Amino acid sequence: MANGTVLVTGGAGYVGAVLVPRLLSEGYAVKVLDLYMYGTEVLDSVKDNPRLEQINGDIRDQTLLKTALAGTDSVIHLACISNDPSFELNPDLGRSINFDAFEPLVRISKESGVRRFIYASSSSVYGVSEADNVTEEHELKPMTDYSKFKAMCEPILLDEQSGDFSTVVVRPATVFGYSPRQRLDLVVNILTNHAVNTGQIKAFGGDQKRPNIHIDDVVELYAKLLEVPDKAIGGETFNVGHENHTICEIAESVQGVVQAEMPGRERVEIVTTPTDDKRSYHISSEKIREQLGFRATRTIEQGVHDMVTAFRDGKLPDPMDGKRYFNIKTMQDIDLK
Repeated sequence: MANGTVLVTGGAGYVGAVLVPRLLSEGYAVKVLDLYMYGTEVLDSVKDNPRLEQINGDIRDQTLLKTALAGTDSVIHLACISNDPSFELNPDLGRSINFDAFEPLVRISKESGVRRFIYASSSSVYGVSEADNVTEEHELKPMTDYSKFKAMCEPILLDEQSGDFSTVVVRPATVFGYSPRQRLDLVVNILTNHAVNTGQIKAFGGDQKRPNIHIDDVVELYAKLLEVPDKAIGGETFNVGHENHTICEIAESVQGVVQAEMPGRERVEIVTTPTDDKRSYHISSEKIREQLGFRATRTIEQGVHDMVTAFRDGKLPDPMDGKRYFNIKTMQDIDLK
């Protein structure tokens, strides 16, 4: 599939802003379809690349989809209303983008001659589980509309699997680390932001297990999924994560890096507070290691280090209040319909 054309929906988002430059560096032609709600500058480092086409548009626009998908070999579908608070702000909007638009996107992709469709689902589809290792066969118990619609899209895609249309579902752990389209509303990133900018880490709950994956690892996986043979991934679902830690363990990792690397933050306090967010699960990534030879390797400490460096270098101005770092604040501001 190397040097083919890839459409990345949501390519100007948190993961997309790291993935798109990676794909261009590997020789792919890349089309980005995105509403650019978080700014048009996130892909400035590659905006002049002749193999990049940026399309400012809505995945619900089926006429636009037909144009964007023409001549496309693969789709990596990242676009969505991407966390529970943002989804709950406007449930009808969340459903229209995260679920209602999905079947037309898959159908038009297939009709347009796309040969591979990679869907970014979420490990949050498992909800709460006491199992030591949650495998891909584990019962799905989504606890929110966001994760419910993630789960409901999976069979829609897998039912379209065929010899000339390879489908694969990825259930990533919670992503962390630095991106040109930074999010500061994800667990590791939240704790790092507070440690750096307030000197205090608020650990909500503490005992919940949360799987995590470095943004560079998940980007590496998406690139790999474009290259492996159809028979290796066709109709498959893969968990992907690296470290399953409790919230308190994550807080301690963040504390250690910030105290060592951020001037003026030699003493960072951890404060544990109650929470109603009981999501807790320990995912297994054994299947993807065995079948594809993929193993996430980057640690929480590496991700925190990258963010601390970005803070020190002034790449993340106004980190406590800047709307662009927080999906819910941006959604409230733009009032998307």
